[in-house]
Amino acid sequence: MSALSTLERRVFPDTPPARLAALRVLVGLFSTIYLVSRPTDLAFFGQFARSAFAPVGVVQLLARPLPSAACWALYGITLAASAAATAGYRYRVSGPLWALGLLWVTSYRNSWGMLFHTENLLVVDALILALAPASDAWSLDARSRDAKPLDPNPKYAWPVAAMNAALVASYLAAAIAKLRLVGWGWASGDELRAHIAFDALRKIELGSMHSSIGAELVRHPWIFAPFAWLSLGFELAAPVALLGGRIALIWSLGAWTFHLGVLLLMAIFFPYPLTGVAFASLFPIERAFSRWFEGKQRAVG
Repeated sequence: MSALSTLERRVFPDTPPARLAALRVLVGLFSTIYLVSRPTDLAFFGQFARSAFAPVGVVQLLARPLPSAACWALYGITLAASAAATAGYRYRVSGPLWALGLLWVTSYRNSWGMLFHTENLLVVDALILALAPASDAWSLDARSRDAKPLDPNPKYAWPVAAMNAALVASYLAAAIAKLRLVGWGWASGDELRAHIAFDALRKIELGSMHSSIGAELVRHPWIFAPFAWLSLGFELAAPVALLGGRIALIWSLGAWTFHLGVLLLMAIFFPYPLTGVAFASLFPIERAFSRWFEGKQRAVG
């Protein structure tokens, strides 16, 4: 076996279709709950002046804002597609419709004066899953075909590898941004402390929710150097997660703790990583759900 073939099997090993199905269910369920919980944020823009419309990403196709009815229609289509894709119903249509709809509604929301980053990785994962054979198992499509269980195959590995690469790249990009804007001086903690203080002050002035913990801790400068080192360190170390196993678990717990710190110190909620869904592709997540899904299938059969 050539070195290239060995590397290919290492990167794209035989992977059970249930792993990809489990990721479809997890990401799709998160997406559906996210959409259901934020209709006004993602579909209602009447509170903004039309002059505030600054299209970004795919929304740059527009020269002016959409009518309100169109925004609600696109939101409704995306929500329905998200639910259908989660269930694996007519996935060849619902999967792409879900991913493209999610890309559109989140980009449209970001086109009104403030860029949000909390759902970027969610959208990327949805786009990857939409292109993948993610409904070959644990889906209504598979049940309607009365399909026999499929064997592990490398074709189920590339979407998992792509999701892992997207996860790692997102954290590396954050580290590179810190170093480009501030340099290694970020590690002193001064920039982090100033950022937390500014965020708290701005929210207090605007009358919005802020972190009283962060506002109190800025009085103690020595605390922020360890925080800064840890945040930068885990972001730069993101590629080690690709090694899998215990190393991936340790890194994921560190990254999760980082997001918990952001929530406590700045009252900024990143739901995708904090729920753990963002890290699911690093692990054989299907093992946690196989007994439930297989039991359901036996009951139906």
